[in-house]
Amino acid sequence: MPVGEGAIRVRTGRSEAGGADMGVEALEGAGEAAGTRAAAPLSTWLRRLPSLGRMGAWLRDQADLQADRWTLWTPVAFGGGCGLYFALLREPQAWLAWVLVPLAALLLTATRWSVWRATTMALVLTASFLAGFSVAKLRTQSVRAPVADAAGRAQWVEAWVVDIASPGEGGQRLLLAPVRVGDWPAPATPIRARVTLRPGTPLPSPGQLVRLLALVNPPPQPASPGSYDFARDSYFQSIGAVGLALEPPQVAVADEPPPWRLALTMRINATRWALTQKIVQTLGPETGGLAAAMTTGHEAFIPSAEVDNLRAAGLAHIISISGVHMAIVGGFTFFLARLLIAAWPWLALRINGKKAAAVVGLLAVNGYLVLSGWPPPAQRSAITASIAFAAILVDRQAISLHALALAAMAVMLLQPEAVTQPGFQMSFAATAALVALAEIWPRPVKEISVPWPIRLAQSAGTWLLASLAISFVAGIATGPFAIQHFNRVSSWGLFANLAAEPIASFLMMPGLALGAVLTPFGLGEAPLKVAGFAIGLVNQVAAWAASAPQAQVVVASRPDWTLPLSFFGLLFVCLWRGPFRWAGLPLALAILLVPAPRPPAIWASADGSAVAVRAGKDAILLRPDVKLFGAELWSRRRGLTALETEAARDQAFDCDHWSCTAKPGAPVRLSAAWNLKRPLKDGRLDALCAGAEVVILRNDFRPDSCAAPLVLTGRDFAVGGSAEIYREGRGWRIVWAQSTRGRRPWTWGFDPR
Repeated sequence: MPVGEGAIRVRTGRSEAGGADMGVEALEGAGEAAGTRAAAPLSTWLRRLPSLGRMGAWLRDQADLQADRWTLWTPVAFGGGCGLYFALLREPQAWLAWVLVPLAALLLTATRWSVWRATTMALVLTASFLAGFSVAKLRTQSVRAPVADAAGRAQWVEAWVVDIASPGEGGQRLLLAPVRVGDWPAPATPIRARVTLRPGTPLPSPGQLVRLLALVNPPPQPASPGSYDFARDSYFQSIGAVGLALEPPQVAVADEPPPWRLALTMRINATRWALTQKIVQTLGPETGGLAAAMTTGHEAFIPSAEVDNLRAAGLAHIISISGVHMAIVGGFTFFLARLLIAAWPWLALRINGKKAAAVVGLLAVNGYLVLSGWPPPAQRSAITASIAFAAILVDRQAISLHALALAAMAVMLLQPEAVTQPGFQMSFAATAALVALAEIWPRPVKEISVPWPIRLAQSAGTWLLASLAISFVAGIATGPFAIQHFNRVSSWGLFANLAAEPIASFLMMPGLALGAVLTPFGLGEAPLKVAGFAIGLVNQVAAWAASAPQAQVVVASRPDWTLPLSFFGLLFVCLWRGPFRWAGLPLALAILLVPAPRPPAIWASADGSAVAVRAGKDAILLRPDVKLFGAELWSRRRGLTALETEAARDQAFDCDHWSCTAKPGAPVRLSAAWNLKRPLKDGRLDALCAGAEVVILRNDFRPDSCAAPLVLTGRDFAVGGSAEIYREGRGWRIVWAQSTRGRRPWTWGFDPR
């Protein structure tokens, strides 16, 4: 048969059958069989693009896969509403929250008449977003409390010692409930205050009434514009003042007993403090400090070198009581209770062992929450663990994305401010990633009659692979937040966590849990010794990782909008089902893909007492011994290395005790003076202004003869807070911290606008 006739007959058959693809394949086959492929007019080497109809059908199939998943997005929408509230530069009016609440309820009611699933989903997510905004506003209104003024005067403070707070850069700190502060009226007295003691001062016990002389200030501003706002956290913890004790606290006699709630809190904290001291006495400060921190939350006895090693190794998360600790304590008690029930046949036949063990685990988690001092990270973790155990009690899957979504919603309902905190962001991002990993992890086939050495080897290989995957996925999920908030990447963190995880899970935390329970009965020494041995191993792992080459890499923060974008992309990868989930991967990597903004030329602290100048990749500190914590935070945030020695400073600046002027070749012709009331030497002020581009004066005096293009005084810092100064052509641009904070209940000072 001629080729042409065969081709015509095939094309006719295609038309009658109505199959375009079949006709093309038959035509190409006929041409190839005759050796005349070029004669087939419809053949092509280009692959056909899918039609719009097929693309639409594929998208509908992807949407159908989310039939039971769209409810997972309700806490995401709720958190988005909370985030929008905290991102505002101006505090919204209270009536707005009361309007949005019924509007959200109306949208939820409208879902009853919704015909299409897409419409229902849009209504529910919109209602969740509005509810999140309203809950955040109402929470802010409910915790409003007095805040100290910015005078910074020395005051006699009479207060109850509520707890021993975590030590700061300046030393040990007390959490106080003030009774009287100087001559302040009662309505202006803060509910809580945090006071730093001088080094070597004996620590009082919680529950004592003390009297001390202290410099009292409002909670600190951000160390630099756009950085973490410590005052916001203090606001939601009702801490309205921070201070520095000028004298050791003296025990006073109370005129009247404290309120019953405060008395109960102090009694619990006194018990925690006594247990902390017992643990430290048993194990010694080298390992006892970390053991106490993981048991009672008190970090007062941890050596600073140990903290530095843990931070450099990526293991600092074990210090703060959070999800890992709650999971280990809850899982250990659940396993132990179930094992003991199974070992008693009479009881195992009469009760549901799994549910009984879940009740024991629930009690253990909440007991650990009380023992740890009820810090916000532990509260969030306890809520998550409690929901997991409650799921077991109602015959639901304990670990699932739906349980995680319920836990996230519960946390945000109680603490909507958590969406701004790194702990919440990292905890739920890592948990969502791990649960999503568990969904796609292949289930191994259980083999029958396999020799135990082979089964042991297979189990060890599976455990090693799973541990690697868990550490890798958790590290990737928390990486964007570590970069943006802490500007540190632990190069050996994956291996350090892989080595420390079994030690913490099987030795350290079970030993601490048993030791804490048995210590009041005098039987806790043995399990505490086991925990101390495990802590020693963890410290060795941390020391190895911290001393390895390139242990820590400083990474500059990206623009603020990249973090929520990365968070959304990560959640999309975790929550979406099907291959389309990988469309969120570029968003999740926004922190890495978007370049860091240009660093400023100059940084100044909130009171103008500390100044740093950028020199390439370094930051020269003009006063290395002043505001060092803030200077380090700023330099890391901008990807710079802080030069903390006077030798590095003296190469570019000529400094005395109260001032600095730039030498020839300095990065910026900057002059600065830090005297408040004491005058400078004769002619020194004129020398500061002569030839300077920027002059920074800590006091309010601005000489008329100073011809520098930019002169900043103490009054400017009182209004604007800390500052970053950028060179713009021939001029300068200043970014003030107060301008980026806006006018919110946790800010103080004048309205920057």
